[in-house]
Amino acid sequence: MPTVASLHLYPVKGMGGISLDASPVEARGLRHDRRWMLVDGNGRFLSQRAIPAMCLFRPEMREDSMRIAGPDGSTVDVPLGSEGERLTVQVWASYCDAIRVPPFVDEWFSERMEMPVRMVYMPDDSIRPTHPDFTRPGDKVGFADAMPVLVASRASLDSLNARLAEPLPMNRFRPNIVVEGVSAHEEDAWPGFELSGVRFRAAKKCGRCQVTTTNQETAEVGIEPLRTLANYRLEGNAVYFGAYFVPEGEGVVSVGDALVFS
Repeated sequence: MPTVASLHLYPVKGMGGISLDASPVEARGLRHDRRWMLVDGNGRFLSQRAIPAMCLFRPEMREDSMRIAGPDGSTVDVPLGSEGERLTVQVWASYCDAIRVPPFVDEWFSERMEMPVRMVYMPDDSIRPTHPDFTRPGDKVGFADAMPVLVASRASLDSLNARLAEPLPMNRFRPNIVVEGVSAHEEDAWPGFELSGVRFRAAKKCGRCQVTTTNQETAEVGIEPLRTLANYRLEGNAVYFGAYFVPEGEGVVSVGDALVFS
């Protein structure tokens, strides 16, 4: 039976993830997923593509704050409130409104990253639409690259690792929902599924980038898994692993939930 093997939240775009036993689901995906982001002086997003060491910053969600631990062991607490200066920020070709967090957070990050950065938060009234070619009017996303929810199966990873000299962990692919009890890459073809009464509608397969070559524990960059994926998962100019879905409702999903197909 297809079930949820694990759930993963990435509060700050490009930073470390959090494994969860359960999570509320909202229109933008798992609650708090990619609702914070670092930007440069022009308001453009920063990510592991240019700064692999971002993976070494580890968020932790608390009752009224998000605590982030840096690679040096120090921490900073980011308030969960949505008050502050408004500005326009850029994620790829899309623009949306965001709110600056308190300046002391910017100072903390700028010192550790050795460059001037700002942290921003996406409030509920900021709408960033998903790509209209793959979704419907009204669908929205946080600061994620493309879509609200990324799903991958353990079988897909097992199939990849069988081809590698050294197996890789699932965190290379930064999924939100990991599924077990299905065949490799079966998630590519699902039109949708339900978890605990929440419907997830298929959007598109996920084309992978160089972030998958970054060791999420050390920030070391290599050549795998893209080299191997290109041998059997190449379509056009992209290699694919996992698939994007859009929530059609709200609820709570948990590890162990059974996927219902209809």
